[in-house]
Amino acid sequence: MRAEIRATLALALPLIIGNFAQAAINTTDVLILGRYDVDALAASALGVNLFFAFAVFAMGLVMAASPLIAAERGRKPHSVRDVRRTVRQACWASLAVCLPVWATLWNTEWVMLLFGQDPALSVAAAGYVRVMMWGLFPFLIFCVLRHYVSALERPIWGVIVTVIGVGFNALADWILVFGLFGFPELGLTGAAIASLVANFVLMFGMILVVIMVPSFRRYRLLGRFWQSDWPRFFGILGLGLPIAVTLALEVTVFNAAVFLMGLIDRDSLAAHAIAIQVASLAFMIPLGLSQAATVRVGIWHGRQDRAGVARAGSVALWLGCGAALLLSAGMVAFPNELVGLFVDRAEPESAPVFRLAVSFLIIAALFQLVDGAQAVGAGVLRGLQDTRVPMLFAAIGYWVVGLGLAVWLGFPGGLAGLGIWIGLAAGLAAAAVLMVSRWFMRERIGLVRYE
Repeated sequence: MRAEIRATLALALPLIIGNFAQAAINTTDVLILGRYDVDALAASALGVNLFFAFAVFAMGLVMAASPLIAAERGRKPHSVRDVRRTVRQACWASLAVCLPVWATLWNTEWVMLLFGQDPALSVAAAGYVRVMMWGLFPFLIFCVLRHYVSALERPIWGVIVTVIGVGFNALADWILVFGLFGFPELGLTGAAIASLVANFVLMFGMILVVIMVPSFRRYRLLGRFWQSDWPRFFGILGLGLPIAVTLALEVTVFNAAVFLMGLIDRDSLAAHAIAIQVASLAFMIPLGLSQAATVRVGIWHGRQDRAGVARAGSVALWLGCGAALLLSAGMVAFPNELVGLFVDRAEPESAPVFRLAVSFLIIAALFQLVDGAQAVGAGVLRGLQDTRVPMLFAAIGYWVVGLGLAVWLGFPGGLAGLGIWIGLAAGLAAAAVLMVSRWFMRERIGLVRYE
């Protein structure tokens, strides 16, 4: 058990750092636009949430590479060809999913108006997305290669590249939004350009890593990149689509909350953008543990080792719940300080946003406890390549319980934004119970069938 704890932490810690750095790209946009203009912040909240919904779906699709590579390494520790083919077809899947996503994002203004958003904010959000959306494909290639180095249990290279990308994005954001060093002041458009270019930096950085680092170079990932492997391609789609839908269901329920906030008022929308950024950053810790759990459980699953599977899953769940408890305590103890990073409470225009964001953050601290459990629960199930039933659990928890309560408490219940956040917390709790229960029943229901 101690060896498994060490192995999980050794894999999870770089993944957590990388997740923080990756999330910092959008957080940087919110921080800088919050200092620039409240209307720009609100428009970016609409645009980012729509873009991120599709990006997360696409990320889930290529995430199938991680358990597949881990299982291949479990079966044959020195496998090269199978790993290379999995990575190659995951890159093909990245391009395939981008085409319909780009077509949808090009019509962002129409989508926003369909959901009853403010026309002026809808126009601004559409302009933001039409620039940023072209960074989706390079971002997905970066994700595939990051899953590849993580499944080989060398995630530090993904961290290094991500930190470089974040630094570039922060500098470009500051320069282009405010118009420094001779550049024009582009405001919201500047933030979109910075994110777009940062995604290309991430992609080319990971390509250099897999070409130049000896432990990765021997796989020759870019060799005969045009060669098809349709059974493996459709295998990735079969495993990845339920993951994609699961992640999309979680993200889109938060996106739906953004649209609901937009129906209340501008201050609620801006406050939600701040609170969700804090909660999202905190979520990077259980997310990293979930990603590590997928690899560790996947390796033992490939070896058909029942005891190893049980150890890896138990360690990940305990670590995830412990981390969530500490994060919740931090949010409860320092809500004013956390919200103060985004807006100045002393400014009259920002004071209502500050108060609302603090109240939302208290509820976010409560659902952080269950969010960690459901994230790691989904991760250990992915290690067993079990993705379809968890997708149904996500639909029930996030949309039936979560969104249903959010709408009822927020509008007929009269709690407005606070009711929406309470509903989100309830949905995450339902998903957590379902995911973790399935893990503990894994042998009884036939997920583990080893001799």
